Amino acid sequence: MRLVYFSPVPWGSFAQRPHKFVDWFHCRFAGRVLWVEPYPGRLPRIEDFRRPSLGRDFSSSASPPWLRIIRVKAIPLEPVPLLGEVNRWLWRDVVSQIATFVEREGALIVIAKPSKLAAEVVGKFAGVGTVYDAMDDFPMFYSGLSRWMMGRMEAELLVRSNAVWCSSQALRERIRAVRSDVVFVPNALDRDMVSGDSSVSGSGSNGKRVFGYVGTIGAWFDWPWVMALAHHFPRDEIRLIGPAHVPPPNSLPRNIRLLPACDQKAAIDEMRAFDVGLIPFSVNELTASVDPIKYYEYRGLGLPVVSTSFGEMSLRAAEPGVFLSHDHGDIPGVMEKAMRYCDTEKHVSAFCESNNWQRRFDEAWESSALSQG
Repeated sequence: MRLVYFSPVPWGSFAQRPHKFVDWFHCRFAGRVLWVEPYPGRLPRIEDFRRPSLGRDFSSSASPPWLRIIRVKAIPLEPVPLLGEVNRWLWRDVVSQIATFVEREGALIVIAKPSKLAAEVVGKFAGVGTVYDAMDDFPMFYSGLSRWMMGRMEAELLVRSNAVWCSSQALRERIRAVRSDVVFVPNALDRDMVSGDSSVSGSGSNGKRVFGYVGTIGAWFDWPWVMALAHHFPRDEIRLIGPAHVPPPNSLPRNIRLLPACDQKAAIDEMRAFDVGLIPFSVNELTASVDPIKYYEYRGLGLPVVSTSFGEMSLRAAEPGVFLSHDHGDIPGVMEKAMRYCDTEKHVSAFCESNNWQRRFDEAWESSALSQG
C-alpha cells in the first residue's frame, strides 16, 4: 500500500505528528509515501513579509528513499472566490503525479490540513481510502474570509473522508456534530528519543533552577505569564528554546534566556537540563483544541510539567506530574509543588509505553474501518 500525505508542515520542519505518521506507515506497510508540502491557504498579512525564515532543516534527515516530496505552486488567493480557482492550473502537474502514484497499487490518502487541492484530489480519487486527521482547529488560526474558507473546506472533508481522526477532546466534540464515528487519536512521544537514561540533570549554572520551554513562540504563547514567572523567581533561569514569531511585550528580564530553534535530538537534550517543563499558552479559542506534544516529551523524561489551563492540558489536573496555573497569582505555589515532585522510573517507563506514536497509530488504524479493507 502507498500513502499520499497532505501535510500542514514542511518536511524540513521540526519532527511532529505528520513526520511520525509517515514513519509509522512505512514501518507497518513497507509502502512508499508521497508527501505533499503545504502551500499558502490564506490571504497574506504584512507580518508574513517581516517574519524571518528558520533557514535550517530540522527534519530527522534528508528525505528517506521511500518518501518523495512534492512542492505545490500556488498564489496566496485560495480564500477568494473565482480568483482562487487560478491555482487549479498550477496544480495540474501535482494532480497528475498523484494519479500516477495511487493508480499503481492500493493507496491511502491522509489529509492533515484542509485545502482546495486536498479536496480536489479526494473528489478525483473517490475510490481511494481517505483519512482526515484533524490535528488542530484550523479555522481558528485564520480570520475573515480565510477562516470562512478554511471552515468550508474542512466541512467538505469531514463528509467525504472514509475516516476522521482528531487530536483533542474539544475537536472530537465539535466534529461529532458532523461525524459520529470520529476517532480520538491524541498526540504522543517518540519512545526512542526519550529512551535510555530517563533522569534529568536540572539545576543550571551557579545552582540556579532551570524552568524551560521548547517550541515555537507564536500567537498562542502567554508572554505575560512568563514575565510574571520571571518576576516571582528572579534567582532562577527561564530558558525558552525555539523560533520567536511573537516578540515579548517588553524587554526581557535578565533571568529569561531566549535561544534559537534546534533539531529534535538537541531539543530532548536541552529538556534533560530542565528542572520543570513549561507550557505557557494563552487560554482562548486558538488553544482550546490543542494537545501539545511537548507535554508527552516532558513527562517521558520524568519532568514535572507546569502549564496554563488551556485545551487538553486543562483536563490533566489529576495526572501525576502535571501542575496547572490559572492566573499569575498562583505561580509561586504551583512552581513549588512542581519542584517537590519526584517521579519513579517505573512510572516514566509506563507512561512511555502507553503514549508512544507506534502504539497510538496502531490503535487508531485498528479502530478504523479502513483496516478491514
